[in-house]
Amino acid sequence: MPIGIIMNVLSVIAGGFIGAALKERLPENYRTNLTMLFGAASMGMGISSIVLMENMPAVILALILGLLIGMIIHLGDAITKGAGLMQKMIGGSSEHSDDLITVIVLFCASGTGIYGSLVSGMNGDHSILIAKSFLDFFTAMIFACSIGKSVSMVGIPQFVIMIVLYILAGVIFPLTTPAMINDFKACGGFLMLATGFRIMQLKMFPTADMIPAMILVMPLSKIWADVIVPLLS
Repeated sequence: MPIGIIMNVLSVIAGGFIGAALKERLPENYRTNLTMLFGAASMGMGISSIVLMENMPAVILALILGLLIGMIIHLGDAITKGAGLMQKMIGGSSEHSDDLITVIVLFCASGTGIYGSLVSGMNGDHSILIAKSFLDFFTAMIFACSIGKSVSMVGIPQFVIMIVLYILAGVIFPLTTPAMINDFKACGGFLMLATGFRIMQLKMFPTADMIPAMILVMPLSKIWADVIVPLLS
């Protein structure tokens, strides 16, 4: 049973509803300072994942190709439309679409969440997702204080993505190596770092368009280690 996934999704939904309920009660300076703190936390978690990187050229290439693919297929625009639809479904304002995109990427495309789903499906270890649930609860709550209840709806695509990975884990995980997993985490770390910049509104990285990099990084890591490195040596 995907206990970790269920807990993680419920933490986002609950945090979203509680944050929306506190929206008018939490002073603006609290919301601002807590948002900055979570932005810094996202950046810190990203950096801690990036240092695990073993095949830097493969990870960088995955990020470049992933961004190009995302831009070519207009993935960011599609997610933006989806974010706007979420807002309309609950009667929210479209002015927070950029913030909602940041939340979608943070909850649905983080290396920790994807890796945790794979581990959970492979050996039943839910500890990664359970630990992530606590952070996601407070993150969802703070974002909901500004965006509203639409944050809770992010739990729907999050559940779909995680449960698919949980089901496919038995196929995907045996094909990986420790180096591939570390490069995968590093790639997710770059997305979390970019998301942190967005949360703190320092630089609006195209994080939604960068999502395909998460699909490319493990195959590229394998090719680099097994084909390119032997040629270079």
